[in-house]
Amino acid sequence: MSHSKFTVDESSWGCDMHGRDSARRNLARSGVTRRGFMKGGALALVGTSVIPAFLTRSVYAEAAAASANGKKLVVLFQRGACDGLNVVVPYAEKNYYAMRPTIGIKQEQVLDLNGFFGLHPAMAAFKPLYDQGHLAIVHAAGSPDTTRSHFDAQDYMESGTPGVKVTADGWLNRALLDERTTGKPSAFRAVALGTQVPRTLQGKVPAIAIANLADFSVGGKGPQTSPISNAFQAMYDESSDSVLHGTGQETFEAVRMLKSADPAHYQPAAGVTYPNTAFGNSLKQIAQLMKSNLGVEAAFSDIGGWDTHQNQGAATGQLATRLTEFSNTIAAFWKDMGDQSEHITIVTMSEFGRTARQNGTGGTDHGHANVMFVLGGSVKGGKVYGKWPGLSNEQLNEGRDLAVTTDFRNVLGEAAYKTLGAKDMQTVFPGSQVNPSNFLNFT
Repeated sequence: MSHSKFTVDESSWGCDMHGRDSARRNLARSGVTRRGFMKGGALALVGTSVIPAFLTRSVYAEAAAASANGKKLVVLFQRGACDGLNVVVPYAEKNYYAMRPTIGIKQEQVLDLNGFFGLHPAMAAFKPLYDQGHLAIVHAAGSPDTTRSHFDAQDYMESGTPGVKVTADGWLNRALLDERTTGKPSAFRAVALGTQVPRTLQGKVPAIAIANLADFSVGGKGPQTSPISNAFQAMYDESSDSVLHGTGQETFEAVRMLKSADPAHYQPAAGVTYPNTAFGNSLKQIAQLMKSNLGVEAAFSDIGGWDTHQNQGAATGQLATRLTEFSNTIAAFWKDMGDQSEHITIVTMSEFGRTARQNGTGGTDHGHANVMFVLGGSVKGGKVYGKWPGLSNEQLNEGRDLAVTTDFRNVLGEAAYKTLGAKDMQTVFPGSQVNPSNFLNFT
């Protein structure tokens, strides 16, 4: 669906000016605008607590036709530039400790992986996944673009076109577009947990952003329903726009399916406890969507707080706290999915790494290469992939950063190729050198 089709032409709303103005006023009171409601080639189900009854015609058949038992890709973005050198520690590098006298993770504290690398001790939840062969690590991964701007680097990674600012869509949306599908996809085919559809999922394939699954209920039109319910009813009645009578309608209809899963009373699998944080709740909701067989093929979530310029800490402290939440949440999701985890691939990314040397305020500044994690049932884990560039002074990028030896697009490309079945890597990552012959073969 084109970007422009998500702008409603007010001239097509019919002749009842009073009804149209009333709908507009009710939406405005609720903090929802038509322009904000329909944004970026995707429909964001955010900020609404009541979904009108007129949008509940069944799409159960479509979800049943979706590949409920097919493979699913979960993409997680660590926003703020995570310090990969303290996440997967090259403790055998002597210069690591010389450059990080107070924030370096001591060798006796790291969770050894292979005699050279070790996990930060706050990531104990990842160690069993690595040992069991489900978790692969790609070190010295990153973008060929050298920007140190958070905004630009995140945009380049989400668009999949480093250095190109005019790309209109995201790499994951293009991967879904290239996917060989049969039948009509579910409205929940591509879903993000958050307040808006992320750059990664914007494009021609419809995607949904949901802030909280439990916020939705089904209402009708009349004096006992909320103003926002009546407003959406009025919008639908008066509009001839294809959004409300096409994909948008089907998306709202799918909420009925979601309600049948009773999101407010979801119980994770026995023994699973998610961290009570925004990130923990988002992955718990992704698990619920997937376990409800709503046809999810790709899911996205993110977690901020990685910009550790000051007081980063070492085995404990600011970074350690973030890593505990990050690893515990992903491990909980993996356990919660049970047997279905065999069909899931999770890939993590952050816009760039941080300087090899600590700064004068006990932190690190914007760097270059970083670490990516890939977790999945078909992943050949228990291994650190990629070519290690070294941390000697002469081996550093611009004399300050870990150098990039694996293009992040090769990692994402392999995940999309082998999980979603996207075969045309030039469609997914235009202008790149990504092709199956360059894959690391971690799956």
